[in-house]
Amino acid sequence: MADPIRHTMTLEALRQAIDHIDDQIHDLLMERADRVREVGEWKEKNGTSSANSSFYRPEREATIHRRLEARHRGPLPVAALHRIYREIISASLNLERQLTVAYLGPEATFTHQAASKQFGSAPLIYPVRTINDVFNEVELRRADFGVTPIENSTEGMIHHTLDRLVESPLRICGEIYLPVTHHLLSREKELASVRVVYGQPTVLAQCQQWLAEHLPAVSLKECVSTATALWEARQTAATAVIAGETTPDPFDWQILARHIEDRAGIENRFLVIGREIPARSGQDKTSLMFSFPDQPGFLHQVLGIFAQQELNLTRIESRPSMKRAWDYLFFIDLEGHQEDSPVASALAELAATAGVMVKILGSYPRKVL
Repeated sequence: MADPIRHTMTLEALRQAIDHIDDQIHDLLMERADRVREVGEWKEKNGTSSANSSFYRPEREATIHRRLEARHRGPLPVAALHRIYREIISASLNLERQLTVAYLGPEATFTHQAASKQFGSAPLIYPVRTINDVFNEVELRRADFGVTPIENSTEGMIHHTLDRLVESPLRICGEIYLPVTHHLLSREKELASVRVVYGQPTVLAQCQQWLAEHLPAVSLKECVSTATALWEARQTAATAVIAGETTPDPFDWQILARHIEDRAGIENRFLVIGREIPARSGQDKTSLMFSFPDQPGFLHQVLGIFAQQELNLTRIESRPSMKRAWDYLFFIDLEGHQEDSPVASALAELAATAGVMVKILGSYPRKVL
């Protein structure tokens, strides 16, 4: 029931009430920061080193978000709540040590957006040129974590990432899902002024129908990345770029048309890679790779191990091993953490099966945002 007293309050009184709430929020944020510092001091006192990535716990962060979402009743949208707490957690982590995150660049790409969505604005998030470079930065301890694409809901798996996971000592620490949304950005005031549209080839293809209907006479210019498209389009007039709302220079562009992608519901999936496997969060996923002899019925036998434990497989993908002809690696995602009893039992039986080679790629919290 609405508070009848508030309906009689003056505008100035309402604003003063909001100021008072802001003061309370500020005080609580400072109190929370003090508790975070105390956690850091406790870990240092009890022998938990802050020189590695252990001060960032993905499972703890996922638990916070899920708990807050479960108790949320509005009127603030739950997505806004997640964004606010992403920044609170990000700033709090920075009190212990600045987190460093390498991502497949350049700026303004979906991978850049995914890294920012996962880690907030406080860490040092920097681009590298290739997927191999993302892994190298973390392996060489120049970065605490890396973010790399793994899957598009319409175009399938990113094989470069799969291949690198096979040979790398790193583990998957998290996953990020990012809706594919494309906007038409320009420095022109109206759509009729646009003569050339710049974009990354895949992006142009995903907006082909919209462009044919609304800008049938324009020229399309393919660029190696969205960042390159933005730079090239800036050099001449009567141009537009297909990009997301997050650009390196957002105040230089205006959005002429929103959501020009031809299909709704397309998502990109990204992986967070690091040197440690997160603890259980209660809602986890395990990724693994295995291979086995080319014998009739062997795949059925292997999959039966997971069926016996009633484990839900969310993805299965095969990939040539690159070692000999017709030799394949299989990649599986399943619900549960490797420390959960059913998962642990299945993995132990799989490893004990003659001829099977298994590598656990990681156990990590299922997506939250």
